[in-house]
Parts: sequence; structure tokens; C-alpha cells
Amino acid sequence: MLTVNLLDVVALVWFILVWAGYGYYTEHKSNSIPTLSSTLDIYRGDWMRRVLMRENRIADASVLGNLERNGAFFASSSLLIMAGILTALGYADEAMVVFQGLPWTTSEGRLMWELKLATLLVVFIYSFFKFTWSMRQYNFCSVLVGSAPLNSEKGVSPAERRAFASSAAEVANLAGDTFNLGLRSYYYGLAVLAWFIHPIAFMVASTAVVAILYQREFHSKALSVLRSGKTFEDVN
Repeated sequence: MLTVNLLDVVALVWFILVWAGYGYYTEHKSNSIPTLSSTLDIYRGDWMRRVLMRENRIADASVLGNLERNGAFFASSSLLIMAGILTALGYADEAMVVFQGLPWTTSEGRLMWELKLATLLVVFIYSFFKFTWSMRQYNFCSVLVGSAPLNSEKGVSPAERRAFASSAAEVANLAGDTFNLGLRSYYYGLAVLAWFIHPIAFMVASTAVVAILYQREFHSKALSVLRSGKTFEDVN
């Protein structure tokens, strides 16, 4: 008979709640207080306005290429991880024996083992889609930079230049935010690994991941340094 441990269900629900809850919190809180994401939005806006002042945009294209390659690296890593998880699903019995020999692990049936692997698989499928979408958006931004009017070009009004810079910056912001969501999923993937030890360890790890992400997004030294030359009103 297939059975599911109630504590495992509670741990999984808690994991989903903290992931979705933190995502909702950061998305709405960044509109009112400084965060890493909102601060980088300011710098991307500055970047795109300065692109229009330059005749030579090789450096800008190089930066965009590096950002796109970062997404490609993590997307490829996600594929490799997914391949490993699928392999583990095929050797579930052997892997269960190895993990059950570890201290503090709970005894469980094949169903729970496969549920844990499936959860981990979903996390990295999510990360793959986020990273590949981020890559495409940086590709869009590269096209925008390539089509940006030159500083010496006639017939382009200041209002048109501002609108172009704003659109390019918004695309870059969307790409950066999507990359950030993909990167967060790696943190949550590490939390899921704790589930193979014990459901309570999974809940603690999920909470710890959110605490780490919160500290870095809202109270890190990197944020203080980035904000030192800006005011939050510049976002608007």
C-alpha cells in the first residue's frame, strides 16, 4: 500500500508557501523601499541613457554578451542536473538504500522518494525556463542597443531618445529580474536536498534560504554600496 507521511506533506506545503510568499513580498516591497533589484534598475536606466551618448557601442555589446552567457551557463547546468535527477529516478531502490544509511534520515517508501526527486526536478525545470527566457530578453536588449540612434544622428528628438532609453532599460530590467528568479531556484533546490534527510530539516532549510535571500536583497553591504551614489527617488 502506498502511504505518504503527513509531516512530509506539511514540509512540502511550507516550502511552496515560503517560495511563493517571498516572491510576492519582494515584488511588491521593491516599489516602496530600496532593494538590490530596484537599485540595479536605476543603473540600467543610466546605462541605456549613456548608450545614446556614445558613437562606439562595442563595450555595451560586450557587457550584454557576458550577461547572456551567464544565463546560458546556468541553463546548461540546469539541464545537467535534470539529467542526473532522471537517472536517480531510474535507480530509486539503490539510492534509497544509500540515503537511509545516513544518520537522522527517516525510513520511507518508494512513493515518497520519487515525490522528493520530482519536486527537485520541478525546481530545476523552472530554473531552466527562467534562465533561457532571461537569455532571450538580453538578446532583445542587444538588438535595441544595435538599433539605438547615434548621438550625432539628426531628426531624432530628445523625447524620442528618452523613450528609446526607457524601453531598452525596461527590457534589460526584465532580463535581470528573470535571471534573478532563476538563480533563486538554485537556492530552493538546495533546500529540497534537506528533505532527503528529514522533513523538519527541509522546513528549516526552506526558511533559512528565504532569510538569506531577504538579507541579501534588503540589507546587504552590496546594496549599501550601490545605493551610496543614488537616491531611491531616481527609480521614478
